[in-house]
Formats: sequence, structure tokens, C-alpha cells
Amino acid sequence: SSELGRLHSLFPFKAFCQSMGLTSTRAGRPSYFSPEGKVALMLLKAYTGFSDAVLVEHLNGNLHYQFFCGVYIHPSHPLTNYKIVSAIRSELAGLLDVDSVQQVLAGYWKPYLENLHVCMTDATCYESYLRYPTSPKLLWESVAWLQRHLIHSCKKLGQRCPRNKYKDVSKRYLCYSKKRKRKQSQTRAIKRGLLKLLEKLVGQVQELLERGEGKIEPAERFHERFATARKVLEQEKLLFAGQKVSNRIVSVDRPYLRPIVRGKETKKVEFGAKVNNIQVDGISFIEHLSFDAFNEGIRLQQCITLQQRLFKTTLKAVAADAIYATNDNRKYCTGQGIHTSFVRKGRPASDEPQRKILRSELSRERATRLEGSFGTQKQHYSLDKIKARIEKNEILWIFFGIHAANAVKMIEKVEKKKGKNVA
Repeated sequence: SSELGRLHSLFPFKAFCQSMGLTSTRAGRPSYFSPEGKVALMLLKAYTGFSDAVLVEHLNGNLHYQFFCGVYIHPSHPLTNYKIVSAIRSELAGLLDVDSVQQVLAGYWKPYLENLHVCMTDATCYESYLRYPTSPKLLWESVAWLQRHLIHSCKKLGQRCPRNKYKDVSKRYLCYSKKRKRKQSQTRAIKRGLLKLLEKLVGQVQELLERGEGKIEPAERFHERFATARKVLEQEKLLFAGQKVSNRIVSVDRPYLRPIVRGKETKKVEFGAKVNNIQVDGISFIEHLSFDAFNEGIRLQQCITLQQRLFKTTLKAVAADAIYATNDNRKYCTGQGIHTSFVRKGRPASDEPQRKILRSELSRERATRLEGSFGTQKQHYSLDKIKARIEKNEILWIFFGIHAANAVKMIEKVEKKKGKNVA
């Protein structure tokens, strides 16, 4: 009867796991959590907003959380390895297919939804947990990482570390970073020094790799990160020379992130995944997710197709922002007999007053329900700043945040439906 219990009853765990191909064993041995328990743990994380360590701590002492995840943890043998949450996240992220799993959820929730003939759509950015990127920060992070690798590799090979200006540049960067106000000439000087040092370090590391081939084995993600450092060097050289750069890297750890220009008053640029969502009767689904900037206005037809595929229902009305009101989208909706919230072009029709009322109602619903759902997801379901450090894990984090919010909203819809049936 608790909200957590009702939330569990409104999520199709078995069908969800089958669609993902999730099994009870991993690496040839039984897993501590069942397939349903792994999905429940990710749902619980989005619902509570806890960090991995705090979630495991609560799981040890809260029987409701244990029932939700289908495990029993003896008080004298609590879970101590909080990295189990991260391991499960990585396992699920490798199996997640957003489209097929959303089909399962839509089929399970469809009996409790009304107004299936109305679709609302809009895009938002789910930001990553990231310091604001500047050229000196990016260059310094690349320099510091390469220097650490250089020292570590030389120790393994038993040879002297090659000389460079790392100590001098590190002192200069420390003085620069402590300043509250920095002149343009100071910024340009520190950039020049970091660029020279980074170029030197890239050459030294490359030479060391060639000489120590077969003697040292780099870490798993070394080559990917080394390629990122070289890309940062190329891009920052162009920027230093006053040239423009496309697909700029903003994080050495997460090279897949790109600047998303949103044009908001408080945040003109955001760094994270841009997601085009559709909403049906208050329940949101992911239509398109990308870490590169894209124009959501050209995706209205895909939104309509997704809604019809998920619910097998003919669409009669669409509510969308003004960016979606292109001529192609208007022609498509007119040809399909779909009413829109777009401001009319040309002469008014004979039934213009009725159409105006419908447009106004659609716009109001979209502005309150759909845009309001973005704020709810970000404030209450761990989507404010996403702390995953791998692209697939970040997608999984966003997926569970959106659908945890949906499942909570479904509780109210199910109770309303049951109340009508009783009456």
C-alpha cells in the first residue's frame, strides 16, 4: 500500500528483463541480484536520488528497499561494496535498447491512459556533471594526465623520465588559476605555455610507446584518452590562431560531450545529452537522444510515427513549440488530418473560432504539462546533473530518470481508473 509498493506493481519487471535479454548469471557465476532486482535497483536509484554509496547503505537497513529489489541482506552480513551499483549500471547499459523497452512500458501502461490521440513534443538538455570548460582547463588536464602516465611508464621500464617544462608550467598555472580576475594577455600567455608543453608531452609519450612496445601494457582506456589529448591539442592550436572549430571537445574524461547552445537566459550553453521527448496523457517517452546538437524542428514526423507505433492509435492532435512549425510539418499534418497548436498562416478558415480554441488549449497543455515534467525529472529524479562517466551509462541514467517519473505518475492514473470502475 506504500508508494514504493505501488511503484513496484506498476513496472513490468519480467517483460522488461526479457526485452533486454538480461540473465541471472554474469561472467559464468550467479549474480547477487536477480534480473528483476537489477532493474529495480536502477529504478530505486532514480526514485530516491541517492548516490551509489548512500543507496547501498540504505539498502542494508531498509526492508522496504530490500523487498523492492527482491533481496534479503542479513544485518550481520551487510553489503560493503557500493561499486556493485556501478557494475549493474554498466551491465544494463550494454543491453539497453530504448525503442524495444519503451514498447514494453507503453503496452503495460496503455489500459490506464486516456487521450491517446493527442501527442505533445519538445526537446530539453539533461546536463552532465561537469566543470565549465575553458581552454586552460582542458589543456592542463591533458598535460597533467600525460605527465602522470610518462612517470609511471618510465618507472616500469626502469629508465630516466625525459625532461620537460612541467614543473615550471604547473607553478605558472597554479598562480593563474588562483587569480579572481585574469587579463586577456595572462590567459593567452598561459595557453601558449600549455600548448607547447602538451605538444612536447604527446611526442614523448608516443616515443615511449614505440620503444616500450611489448614491455608495458597501457590501461584499458589509455589509447582512447591519448587520442582525445591529441585532438584537444589540434583544436586548441586552431582556436589559439583565431580559427573556428566544430565538434569541440569539452571534457578529456568524456570526449563524447559537446556544447549544446540553448539560448536560455541563465544558461546559454549546456553540456550533456539533448533529448527530444513525446508525451501522451502526461507520460513521457524518448524519441531521439544525442550528445551532438540537433534541430528538433525536423523531427515532428518521427514523433508522430513513434506515438502511433507505441499505442497503435491514430493521432488526431499535436502540440509542439514554434520551432516545429515548418512548412513541411504543416503539410504533413494537414495531409494526415492532424490538428496542431501552430499559429495559422494565410486566410482564416470558416471554423476559425473553434480551431483557435483548440490551438490555445493544446499550447497551454504543452507549456504546463510537458515543460513542467522536465523540471520534475531534473529536480526529483536524479536528472539535474548526471554523474555517469561513460556514454552508455549516461543514456541508461536518463532513461531510468524519465521512466521512474512516469511510473510514479501512473500510480495516480491507476487509482483514478479503479475509482471510476468502483463508482
